[in-house]
Amino acid sequence: MSTIVFIGTIASSIYDFRADLIRSLLKQGHRIYAFTSQYTVEDINKIEQLGAIPVTYTLNRGGLNPLADIVATYQLLKKIKHINPDVVFSYFAKPVIFGTLAAKLAKVPRVIGMLEGLGYTFTEQPEGLSHKTKFIRYIQVFLYKMALPMLDQLIFLNPDDPKDLLETYSIKVKKVVILGGIGLNLQEYPYQPVDDISLPIKFLFIGRLLKEKGIHEFVQAAKLVKKQYPKTQFTILGQIDTFNIGALQQAELDDLIASCVVEYRGQVNNVKDWITNSHVFVLPSYREGVPRSTQEAMAIGRAIITTDVPGCRETVIQNRNGFIIPRWDSKTLAEYMIYFIENPKQIRFMGDESHKIAIDKFDVEKVNQRLQNILGV
Repeated sequence: MSTIVFIGTIASSIYDFRADLIRSLLKQGHRIYAFTSQYTVEDINKIEQLGAIPVTYTLNRGGLNPLADIVATYQLLKKIKHINPDVVFSYFAKPVIFGTLAAKLAKVPRVIGMLEGLGYTFTEQPEGLSHKTKFIRYIQVFLYKMALPMLDQLIFLNPDDPKDLLETYSIKVKKVVILGGIGLNLQEYPYQPVDDISLPIKFLFIGRLLKEKGIHEFVQAAKLVKKQYPKTQFTILGQIDTFNIGALQQAELDDLIASCVVEYRGQVNNVKDWITNSHVFVLPSYREGVPRSTQEAMAIGRAIITTDVPGCRETVIQNRNGFIIPRWDSKTLAEYMIYFIENPKQIRFMGDESHKIAIDKFDVEKVNQRLQNILGV
């Protein structure tokens, strides 16, 4: 049996998004170590309850301090060497870079990386990228050119990301795999058809409060819709990500709340209930890997409105389970919201189609089998 090291950043990503994979590997007798750099005591306990062995390390996932990153890589190297794993599997940008460097220096036999999206620095903005963002992207590409060729395999979620990263910047890797979404446990997100389609229609947005998630377009579209259908409900779930350079400022969030156009509920633990109590899920993002929140809404059986950008376009078949709209386009978003208000029967029909697509594309059992094959265990 193999010893496998998972290297991430936020502890909750381990037990929220890797739990089924870890349980499956543990059942086969493998030993799992879970590295996290952002955690609480409760997080560590949850990782232990999964059956994995938590390991904490230091890595500033949003900072640009070369000396600190060198020290973090050295500390990672020592911890990996002590464990002496057969496989290191890292995900998110900085763990893929520095975890890969540390794993290769520790002479780990098999090193796998997964980029679940390219992030803010590779995401086009309506006003263009700032000089600071371009500089950060330059540094990131430089680091990718160092680390990615060392991987045995590199996993992307959608087919656009390898083109926009590897081909655009001439980065050589041994093998690229397109996973198509990290998947979810369909039993945890059971189908809940929309039976009562009475007014007001409820539109739901779930995501970190980042400009690139399309939060401004969602609010602007809500304003347009409310001029015609004032009782329509618009709800936002999520919190500010202080480590992300694209995060909303607190003052911007305060302005959104004060507008009374949308209902802001912050971070919630019962996301499934909010999806179930909504009619249409909306994610007007500028770029994604393959968005987890949309997968959850599709599994439960909700129609989707999203944007024609990498990752998002993987979730919708136009006019079948929802609509794909141009990015940055709040007017078109409002028009499709009004379409659902005026054609409520389509909410149930398209929601049913979303559920069928989720079964076919996002079943975590199918995805995890592919991941196990990639890990070589």
